[in-house]
Amino acid sequence: MTALRTAGGLGQGTAYARTAKIAALGLGLALFASGCSGGGDSSAEDTSGAGETETAASGLSCPENEGGKGEDPGAKGDVAAVPASTGTTDVPLKIGSLLPTTGELAFLGPPEIAGVNYAIEQVNEAGGVLGKPVEVIHRDSGDTTTDIATQSVTDLLSQDVSAIVGAASSGVSKTVIGQITGAGVIQFSPANTSPDFTDWDDNGLYWRTAPSDVLQGRTLGNYIMSCGAQTVGMIVLNDAYGTGLQSNVKSSVEAAGGQVVISEMFNEGDSQFSSQVDAVAAADPDAIVVISFAQAKSIVPLLTAKGVDASQLFFVDGNTSDYSKDLEAGTLEGAQGTIPGPFASDNFKESLLEIDPALKDWSYAGESYDAVTMLALAAEAAGSTDGQAMAAQLQGVSAEGEKCFDFAGCVTILRNGGDIDYDGYSGPVTFDENGDPTEAFIGIYQYDAENKPVPSRSEEGKL
Repeated sequence: MTALRTAGGLGQGTAYARTAKIAALGLGLALFASGCSGGGDSSAEDTSGAGETETAASGLSCPENEGGKGEDPGAKGDVAAVPASTGTTDVPLKIGSLLPTTGELAFLGPPEIAGVNYAIEQVNEAGGVLGKPVEVIHRDSGDTTTDIATQSVTDLLSQDVSAIVGAASSGVSKTVIGQITGAGVIQFSPANTSPDFTDWDDNGLYWRTAPSDVLQGRTLGNYIMSCGAQTVGMIVLNDAYGTGLQSNVKSSVEAAGGQVVISEMFNEGDSQFSSQVDAVAAADPDAIVVISFAQAKSIVPLLTAKGVDASQLFFVDGNTSDYSKDLEAGTLEGAQGTIPGPFASDNFKESLLEIDPALKDWSYAGESYDAVTMLALAAEAAGSTDGQAMAAQLQGVSAEGEKCFDFAGCVTILRNGGDIDYDGYSGPVTFDENGDPTEAFIGIYQYDAENKPVPSRSEEGKL
């Protein structure tokens, strides 16, 4: 496997001269814990001004929900002022999407697809890439219990896409990454978080806007401990996503002086979880982390039936979703969960609702929007819609240069001969040589009485 990406042989004949401004980024993790009181070793100050509430069952002391509010990343460019492209192409940019409309992660499909479509709309309103409109082709990824993803990728490759946005599931991406990158096509995931992709042998063609689970897992573990837990139990999906998160939550808990007293595994496709729940409940931990996808709909009622209080429950991005139609009102009130990325701003939500009026979830919409926007900018910077030529420009358009926040603003700078530093709805996107974002926000959500996750606070971390 290759640990470093190089631009050798990939950046020939680019339309825009680039300066070598990409600084070497040290590996290290700066976690900004929420400042919960009652244990853990966090020294970060809680500047929320919120009080604290004692949980009834576990004695955990966590900050009250202060109601997080998203902000737009920055000023948008003037579409009318975008200069004509100085490059041309005989092959218009065509992007495929491989996002879930069926399977255990189907709830993530609508916001991700809406994010893709909104970005395509914005790019084309600004005149497209290299003078031609961008086309998008959507296909279902399914989950790891089916072969839908392989069939979808075969179809997308047959239509000569330059890049594929997806999959959402790390497990699914592992089944198709060789098929995609082996064809010289970029795979750009808005939601893959498995640390395994950092060193994957992908010919420099795999990228993601979601941070590795090194960040989410350690942030969640640190947060749980700073809320006062000393013992933690876990129910974990046995795949690349689940075990990656498990490992990093565990390391963070132990580093803070806590103990993971039990970890119970289950497999994709399982429908019975009584043995796992019985074992974890019997261990009587202060906090329980559920790392799953939609299986949480079955796991949660079993836990609460065992007397586990909702305030002891902590979720992750795969299952921090709206359960208002799935569970009895109040079942999850006080439970918490993490989702990578800043909270969606009101303006962004309104724009997405114009794309899909039925949207109720915003998870990874920003990451999907940013993936498409950066692909379009990379093609413009490369003067080509060839996947390898575009990949050679992705780190550059994310790094040092003039800050810009959408396609119109960024492409204006590029076409005027400048360098750009794109920041988007998913946060300050800056790629390392492995295609990973080097900094990210982790949103912490708390469930209300309707079993809906409400933004609580946002933690910033750097890799």
